Amino acid sequence: MIITISRDTGESPSEQVHGQLRGLITTGHLLAGDRLPSVRQLASDLGIAPGTVAKAYRLLEEDGLVTSRIGSGTRVSDAAHPVAGGIADAARVLSDTAKREGLTLADAQRVLRAIW
Repeated sequence: MIITISRDTGESPSEQVHGQLRGLITTGHLLAGDRLPSVRQLASDLGIAPGTVAKAYRLLEEDGLVTSRIGSGTRVSDAAHPVAGGIADAARVLSDTAKREGLTLADAQRVLRAIW
């Protein structure tokens, strides 16, 4: 699992962790029952505070994407379902094209919203 934190995105580290894990779950890279790293382990790996990771995990739990249990850790929820492969593929094409054209994520989101 690859998660990175960037200081120049305009998003807090907890928002970045939340968004990236959400993306891994919705694209099927993390499946129902898969265990996430412990809060302390992921915080250590990313060089951020454990409270930051805990906040991201709480947000994922509120989204219904993960469940946390004392003793068994945090796992992808059985209710979490990845999007259809075609949608994930189209999103990758949009992402690649937008980056190649020099668009920011916010710009690409505006284009998608306008088309939606």
